[in-house]
Amino acid sequence: MKLLAKTNRYYLLLTTVLFALAGVALYYGLYAALRSEVEEQLSNARLHLERRAAAGRPLPETPFEYQLSVSPVPRPLGYRDTLLLDAEEQEMVPFRQLTFRLPVQGQPRWVTLRKSLVETDDVLGVVLSVLLAVLGLLLLGVVGLNRWLTRRLWAPFRHTLHTLRHYGVQENRVLMFPPVSTDEFAELNDELTRLSQRLVADYEAMREFTANAAHETQTPLAIMQAKLEQMLQLPELENPALATLATDLYQATLRLSRLHQALTLLSKIENRQFAETAPLHLARLLREKAQQLQPLLDARNLTLTLDLAAEPAALHLHPGLADSLVHNLLQNAVKHSVRGGTIAVHLTSLALVISNTGPAISGDPARFFERFQKHEAASASPGLGLSIVQQIGRYYGFAVSYDFSPTNSCHTLRVAF
Repeated sequence: MKLLAKTNRYYLLLTTVLFALAGVALYYGLYAALRSEVEEQLSNARLHLERRAAAGRPLPETPFEYQLSVSPVPRPLGYRDTLLLDAEEQEMVPFRQLTFRLPVQGQPRWVTLRKSLVETDDVLGVVLSVLLAVLGLLLLGVVGLNRWLTRRLWAPFRHTLHTLRHYGVQENRVLMFPPVSTDEFAELNDELTRLSQRLVADYEAMREFTANAAHETQTPLAIMQAKLEQMLQLPELENPALATLATDLYQATLRLSRLHQALTLLSKIENRQFAETAPLHLARLLREKAQQLQPLLDARNLTLTLDLAAEPAALHLHPGLADSLVHNLLQNAVKHSVRGGTIAVHLTSLALVISNTGPAISGDPARFFERFQKHEAASASPGLGLSIVQQIGRYYGFAVSYDFSPTNSCHTLRVAF
């Protein structure tokens, strides 16, 4: 739930509770005040009758017998509520009555004065209706005003959030925000600007270091590889011991070169240095890679089947990353297939699925995508192929998953687009 919605909910809850309590208090307050007024009128009428009786005058006649009744029989004294039948409307009408003992011409009488509460209820209903309507309008006004103010006051924050959503450090620019009048938002924008300055500086330093390291280390490695290739051609290496030593050194140099290239590629992917994209057809790329790997497939007696009938539309990828993605997936399938096994490639508009037959692998499948994870410790592979595949998947929002079927010893790698 959004912050503004939470704030408005608590405001609305508090205001509703207060208005409900105020409405109840107002109702009983008005009710008590109006009943007190009725009782005061009855008390004044009693005083008037007592003065007439003290002067020896008879009680006045009234055309409405329900307003005044005199009885020689004792009745309960004091104020009471009662209901009397309205002869005209044939319904019970509430009354407030006062009964008191009054000597009239030397004889005790019990006098009862009554006053209708219908007018009181009508007044109470009108007053409460008006006040509740005013309170309801006030409640709606408070909520509406609060929502309008929060939208207006939080507009700079939403603008800052929108700018952050569309910001990438690879853009090599410092975040700039328009001036705002709210101190807290102005402070936030200033801190974000300083943070983006440090990010740009650190990113540029890392990118420069990666480029320099890739160049400065690749050159000596290439020289070492070339010198070792020349050394292997020398007649002095007819000695088996020297030949074995030089061959091991050459193979180590090749592994170091491949490791350097893989780590450099991972660093560039993580730094998002592959912004350029082009529409690519993976089916065409898969066919090219299959042809390139054919000698290796023949050497291991592997059967590769391509199911590219449901070829998806062109994907917008960096050509180098697309080539690395397909190469590492096929290379991994070839490497972990048993001799004489099969490799199946299935491409649809939703995913690229590569399966191969091979022995079961122990361990957590999630760790297969970690760096330097190798099935065989003595393998010449640096153990970065699946890590590169996963990083490319994350870069483009692809979901990379692994599954193993023990029934047919089939390993499956799936890249969902």
